[in-house]
Amino acid sequence: MMASLAHQLRWSSLPSKPIHNHRRRNTVVCSIAIENAQNKERAKLKQLFQDAYERCRTSPAEGVSFTFEQFSAALDNYDFDAEIGTKVKGTVFAADASGAYVDITAKSTAYLPLQEASIYRIKNVEEAGIVPGLKEEFVIIGVNESDDTLILSLRSIQYDLAWERCRQLQSEDAVVKGKVVNANKGGLVAAVEGLKGFVPFSQISTRATGEELLEKEIPFKFVEVDEEQSRLVLSHRKAVAENQGQLGIGSVVTGSVQSIKPYGAFVDIGGISGLLHVSQISHDRITDIATVLQPGDILKVMILSHDRERGRVSLSTKKLEPTPGDMIRNPKLVFEKAEEMAQTFRQRIAQAEAMARADMLRFQPESGLSLSSDGILGPLASDLPPEGLDLSEVPTAEDS
Repeated sequence: MMASLAHQLRWSSLPSKPIHNHRRRNTVVCSIAIENAQNKERAKLKQLFQDAYERCRTSPAEGVSFTFEQFSAALDNYDFDAEIGTKVKGTVFAADASGAYVDITAKSTAYLPLQEASIYRIKNVEEAGIVPGLKEEFVIIGVNESDDTLILSLRSIQYDLAWERCRQLQSEDAVVKGKVVNANKGGLVAAVEGLKGFVPFSQISTRATGEELLEKEIPFKFVEVDEEQSRLVLSHRKAVAENQGQLGIGSVVTGSVQSIKPYGAFVDIGGISGLLHVSQISHDRITDIATVLQPGDILKVMILSHDRERGRVSLSTKKLEPTPGDMIRNPKLVFEKAEEMAQTFRQRIAQAEAMARADMLRFQPESGLSLSSDGILGPLASDLPPEGLDLSEVPTAEDS
């Protein structure tokens, strides 16, 4: 038992340092093993990068499923000429207060400024129908050097189309409506087809002043269309002359009272200024025109006469009154019955003309026409003597 106790004391008195040294040796061994593994992994990765670099340097297309020619052709499908003046197709994908962003399949963004969105003055691009999703053709007009943004324009394209349209209308000798936007010493400035044209005072067929015509739409014809010189000259006189040729005596037209004078009212009838004299307003006597008509009033009038050379048209509402004084008491009734009363007036005119022709035929039997009992002109009756009528009984012009 003493031996056993001595044995236990010997083991219990041994120091613990050798145990710690053993653990330290194990830790060092593990660290060396990990470091060796990492070095091997680094070496492996290094070799992989070196192999990849060598392949890229010596055989860059190895393992690629398409050739360089195919890749170049694919790029050509999306390539375009970004030179100023080039037309490109694009799709609007965003818009703000100052313009719109457009995708034209380019490397850089394309932008459409508000002032280039339309040939007309607009407050926002939506007024011109420019909204996300719109596909349109644009023209490149510049590049923003700060961010390489391409600047686009729709206005330039519309401008060219407007000139082309004006040339076509001039060749057709067409009458167009234009809005007077300015007046100066030489004439008027009118907007036609989105362009501004000049109207010399010599080509204005109205007594209204330039200030009175501002913001009014009146008819024009083209005198000169020169895009290179930016000259667009218009004529109101020529347009009025053509419109006057379509105005028959006795026809009813709708007009707007332009101004009131002591002797009558000037009425605009489709760009032509006609005079409604005070004596032709009503059968009843009128002492103050302002009690019956005011500037801006819309009314129906009948054409009494017109002088094409001077551009003067005489009008009447008096002839349209169902009963005398209706224009003063009930103008609405006058306008409702205008066509009916005008038809009656034309019939009376036609009868008067027929009677006048009949009177002339009495002195011109060689014409071969006679007036039937119902007032229709036709060939002479077959029972008339071949030598014609006996005019010995007809009184001379001096006697009548």
